[in-house]
Amino acid sequence: MKIVCVGGGPAGLYFALLMKKQDPAHDITVVERNKPYDTFGWGVVFSDQTLGNLQAADAPTAGRILGAFNHWDDIEVNIRGHKIRSGGHGFCGIGRKRLLNILQERCEELGVQLVFETDVQDDEQFPDADLIIASDGLNSRIRSRHAATYAPDVDLRKCRFVWLGTHKRFDAFTFAFEQTPHGWFQAHAYQFDGDTSTFIVETPQEVWRRAGLDRMEKDASIAYCENLFARYLDGHELMSNAVHLRGSAQWIRFPRVVCRTWVHDNGRAPVVLMGDAAHTAHFSIGSGTKLALEDAIELARCIGRSQGRLAQALADYEAVRSVEVLRIQNAARNSTEWFENVARYVHLPPEQFAYSLLTRSQRISHENLRLRDRGYVEQYEDWIAERSGIHRSRAQQSVPPMFTPYRARSITLKNRVVVSPMAQYSCADGVPGDFHLVHLGARAMGGAGMVVAEMTCPTPDARITPGCPGLWSGEQRDAWQRIVDFVHANTDAKIAMQLGHAGAKGSTRVPWEGEDLPLERGNWPLISASPQQYVDGVSDWSKAMTREDMDRVRADFVRSAQLAAQAGFDWLELHCAHGYLLSGFISPLTNQRTDEYGGSLENRLRYPLEVFRAMRAAWPGHLPMSVRISAHDWVEGGVTPSDAVEIAKAFKAAGADMIDCSSGQVSKRQAPVYGRMYQTPFADRIRNEAGIPTIAVGAISEADHVNSIIAAGRADLCAIARPHLANPSWTLMEAAKIGYLEVQWPKQYRAAKTQLERNLEREKAMAAQAAGLSPLEQANLAQGV
Repeated sequence: MKIVCVGGGPAGLYFALLMKKQDPAHDITVVERNKPYDTFGWGVVFSDQTLGNLQAADAPTAGRILGAFNHWDDIEVNIRGHKIRSGGHGFCGIGRKRLLNILQERCEELGVQLVFETDVQDDEQFPDADLIIASDGLNSRIRSRHAATYAPDVDLRKCRFVWLGTHKRFDAFTFAFEQTPHGWFQAHAYQFDGDTSTFIVETPQEVWRRAGLDRMEKDASIAYCENLFARYLDGHELMSNAVHLRGSAQWIRFPRVVCRTWVHDNGRAPVVLMGDAAHTAHFSIGSGTKLALEDAIELARCIGRSQGRLAQALADYEAVRSVEVLRIQNAARNSTEWFENVARYVHLPPEQFAYSLLTRSQRISHENLRLRDRGYVEQYEDWIAERSGIHRSRAQQSVPPMFTPYRARSITLKNRVVVSPMAQYSCADGVPGDFHLVHLGARAMGGAGMVVAEMTCPTPDARITPGCPGLWSGEQRDAWQRIVDFVHANTDAKIAMQLGHAGAKGSTRVPWEGEDLPLERGNWPLISASPQQYVDGVSDWSKAMTREDMDRVRADFVRSAQLAAQAGFDWLELHCAHGYLLSGFISPLTNQRTDEYGGSLENRLRYPLEVFRAMRAAWPGHLPMSVRISAHDWVEGGVTPSDAVEIAKAFKAAGADMIDCSSGQVSKRQAPVYGRMYQTPFADRIRNEAGIPTIAVGAISEADHVNSIIAAGRADLCAIARPHLANPSWTLMEAAKIGYLEVQWPKQYRAAKTQLERNLEREKAMAAQAAGLSPLEQANLAQGV
């Protein structure tokens, strides 16, 4: 097969040598526009796992790379005069030029033809090729030529950064943060050979401009960085090797590249994107070169096992790699956004700031950190616990963050786990019965700090379905009190009431009889901010609320709040999310009013805040009150996370103690981006920008998730929904899974505790033995590191 690789970076060179090794009969040429052994940039970073992949693919190349690497285990974070270190991370740095030299030498050994100083405009220059690899980098001309096929999406990120070097040798991967009158700057530094380190300086574009760096010549801007980070350089200079760039052009914005497809048929041969031409991952997770090399490994593997079916090999390559790349890019997006918004986190104590940085991508979790550096994690757990009033003795285990108490007004939750309100549609005339006693009672006994009753409605016409609970009568109050009394008498959990009005989403059947379908008979009139049909052509139309309607509904909510207090609930939450009545006022998708309750966000919030203030006045002052919001409508023109910060600030000013950060369900046109802990960034942003405690929700399914979220200061509580439906004792089970033995079980169930803990330990040991992996390797695999 005749193969041409356009671009002599890591992807093209590595693929060429792997294919030549696989079959020396292949005619392979790598065409590069630069001079032989010439490159730009400083060092690149690999994880130990990536090195293992290289070893398996081509041991001679891996051996030479390993021989040239500078290895370190520590990450050091410097913020406001504090230095925090953690170990066990297993990274290696190598000069980009040295890496390319090794790959070039290996290609020449195997018989790959290397052609330099040849500027390829497009793939038409190779009419006799059987396969063309477009490894021509970030600004790929071939990708641009066939953009209709590849459908590239290029997103220029918010920060400016400059790639510099220094002879200061850093013995850890070092992050340094410095405040200026213009804003915060950060440096990413690591050693990559015997006497040189990479030193990347980064800052948001608006800070870069305010500092005047957009108007400085190259030498002046390098001097600015030297002065700003002098304490870390120990007198060493910063150096640039981008001799082709002038002035502020050396400061660039990172382009995130995503392509819909990676293979184009030009009529003679397939043209395949590889490396940065196909995708990019932000330098803050050090995966760009890793992805390029692993692209090459996978394509060579797919071709090798295809038995000559090239089209199938290319389809397999794209299917496998696109999934892996998406996973890395999602992690890179999280990391990128963290660094773009450093100003959001600098208020955190240095210890928590460092932990937040270490876990920013969500690829490294609390338990993964524990396996890397147990001493660091236990010390940090002690710090978190002490801030919650817990001081352990030497005989005790360190307390995982999820098991630290949380106090709001007069209420102290024993831990950070909340049983999320989940609609059960199992009431008669709004009265909760034995089902709710068992449902909520069992989950209160299962170890959670608080259980929240499902959305309960202040009037019959406020319900979603006839099976929804209510709180408008003494009978309902007494039925709820029976449940509250059980929880208080038999557990140390707290119990919360969530009040809400269905609005335009009301008068429907219970889900198992037809979700979102109107009742076959007995429908009630619907009200909302503006006339609305929730499901086009299906739902009943609602009418816009009049001022009289607003007064009536507000009074209904106040009465329900008073009844909740009489029933003995510890906590009250107002439901302003998911397209229900109050959410319908907040979202511009559902509020088209032209009076003082429509238009601007301030106006759209006016009525929900009226209701909240009236309820807060009626609810006992010593008890907390939270608000659930949809922090993102996931629809163009709807509520955005930026809006959510302002919404949270408004409720905070009105007396809210906490914001419960959900999203979506406002419009059937929503397009959420699902994933592990996918809504946690909303809680994180609101907590750290609006300055109000938050509850994180959504795809939080393990103790490791909760510990990571709480420890990083992304939220104060975590609400767990579906896992609690499957296992009422989810909290107790998760404690056993992570080996935390000091959690208290109900006295009636304690006989099962030790046996469960032993069984889980036995299962973990057997799984590790069968897999032949170290605990850290298993954790890395589970986290996708």
